[in-house]
Amino acid sequence: MEDRWDLVVAKTLETPLDECVYGSRLIGSDPALVLHGGGNTSIKTPFTDITGSTFDALFVKGSGWDLATIEPQGFTPLALSRLQDLLALESLSDPDMMRELMSSSFDPGAPAPSVESLLHAFIPLPAILHSHADAIVSLTNVNDASGYVHEIFGDSVVVIPYVMPGFELARAVAAFWADQVNRNTIGMVLLNHGLFTFGESTHEAYVRHRELITMAERWLDENAPLPGLPSATLPDVDTMALAGLRRDISDAAGQPMLLCRHCDQISTRFVQRVDLESLAERGPLTPDHVIRTKRVPMVGRDVTAYSAAYENYFKQHKHRGRTDLRMLDPAPRVVLDPVLGVLTAGRTISAANVAFDIYEHTMPVLERVEDHLDRYEALDAGHIFDIEYWDLEQAKLRLAGPPAQLAGMVAIVTGAGSGIGRACASELLTRGCAVGGLDIDPSIRTTFDHPAWLGLTVDVTDHEAQASAIDTVVERFGGLDIVLIAAGIFGTNAPIGDLDAADYRNVQVVNVDSVVSLLQATYPFLARSPVGGRVLVIGSKNVAAPGKGALSYSTSKAALNQVARVAALEWADDGIRVNTVHPDAVFDTGLWNDDLLRERADNYGLTVEDYKTRNLLGTEVTSTAVAKIAVELCTDTFASTTGAQIPIDGGNDRVV
Repeated sequence: MEDRWDLVVAKTLETPLDECVYGSRLIGSDPALVLHGGGNTSIKTPFTDITGSTFDALFVKGSGWDLATIEPQGFTPLALSRLQDLLALESLSDPDMMRELMSSSFDPGAPAPSVESLLHAFIPLPAILHSHADAIVSLTNVNDASGYVHEIFGDSVVVIPYVMPGFELARAVAAFWADQVNRNTIGMVLLNHGLFTFGESTHEAYVRHRELITMAERWLDENAPLPGLPSATLPDVDTMALAGLRRDISDAAGQPMLLCRHCDQISTRFVQRVDLESLAERGPLTPDHVIRTKRVPMVGRDVTAYSAAYENYFKQHKHRGRTDLRMLDPAPRVVLDPVLGVLTAGRTISAANVAFDIYEHTMPVLERVEDHLDRYEALDAGHIFDIEYWDLEQAKLRLAGPPAQLAGMVAIVTGAGSGIGRACASELLTRGCAVGGLDIDPSIRTTFDHPAWLGLTVDVTDHEAQASAIDTVVERFGGLDIVLIAAGIFGTNAPIGDLDAADYRNVQVVNVDSVVSLLQATYPFLARSPVGGRVLVIGSKNVAAPGKGALSYSTSKAALNQVARVAALEWADDGIRVNTVHPDAVFDTGLWNDDLLRERADNYGLTVEDYKTRNLLGTEVTSTAVAKIAVELCTDTFASTTGAQIPIDGGNDRVV
């Protein structure tokens, strides 16, 4: 473990709590120690209230805070004397414990305190750091875990068999403490759980944390080295199979899910193990991983069998619940496939990424334990079930709030680099959709700084490049639900007598032909959408009311309108909706420049400003206004609408 404690920075820390925040961030930002809300830390130091009265307090990490980014306000100050009184009780239920912890807080505005607060209160040293270090859990998920721990650490750690976090764990530690603690004790190992270190200061606890983890890492490197990385790569992905698998997983989950593929060397090595199925079904490194990954991954692609196994797991263990339990969805969150690689499912890209982060650290631990130590043995299924259905753990997920409107869905937007296309992409991202944006401008790759954004440089008239880009989006997010067509050009503004044939043809190629090829390439994926495919075409007022000098653009949009109408007719049986919006005079797009705007205004005998607001409502139509309506048509609000043509033009007396 690298020593990241900066003595220069440490000198600027004014209080013990400041030092605890610093140490917490150091271990929290190291994924080999802590992942996504795991671990906890505390410091015992006086608390002074508004009256100036001072009390002995335990400042403990609050729920909902990540150690990597925690601030002082992320720690809840608890009355230490009250916690010690609670430890003297013979029993204490989880609801009563949390109620008592909350009532012990000196700050009613502080977050809910860690469920392990009583354990922190018991340990008779001021500073405590707790992590789920990879090196430690590698030693504690084997048959003779305590033997390995004692071999490496001797009497420097207290070893505690697994007990569910909360009051019972605090009592168990108290029972083992007196028999094991000695002057050499600097830490505590909870089997199947993780490492605690303690000290007079957070710095001392950090030094001890580093010392113990480094010892474990060195021992593992010598006695249980990781296998070499594979030279072979996985075959090119079958995107149709991937989209079908995503649909099956979404159906099992009862909601659309993203499915992200990972084919790095570690993932490739793991999915190609001959003992993959046996090893993968053993369980997680630590019980709390279950709320992000399920107890076991799915090996292969049989979602029906996996769901049935999960339902059986629930039936076998639901009697352990302290209240009536309702089964969570049975869909996998991690999929292991020798051809597809490691796949992670989530309602959001963040959830899918969290699942992979956890399993990315799980795979090497499974390999080195199974290959060199004793057989890998996780905690039994019953104890894992207790955590999965423990309301205190599920509450961590609820802190994120309800999902966004289009969460779990995937869209492709053409012309996403500017104007209406960019506005539509932004609106889709805001509503929780993952978006693949296509544009000829190379800056499309960085148009949005968002984890669910994938920008691809594509000339839509290059049909092979367009099809390849679609495959890339499907490989990244698992499938496709929405196609929003916004790419288009205006061409030269000229009367028919002066029309350039090449320019006319180019407008048809961009505005019509490329769309036909796009629809051909996306149809198989839209037909596999778990929510029913949705196509939205950005048309034009010119379909109903063409303008002088705009033959190329007007005829292309009229043809595009017919393409959309035919698609609506042909694809209805597949549950695919196809709708069109017809904007007019959207001047914040790439179609317009000062010269064209002046020419069009002259055609109508208007000033430029009057031309911009020449509609019935006297309003200027913006890209954002178009995007809001276009995206809304892709939601379930319009689940019964297809073949519609919606004007967004402020009202046009030639159309109305």
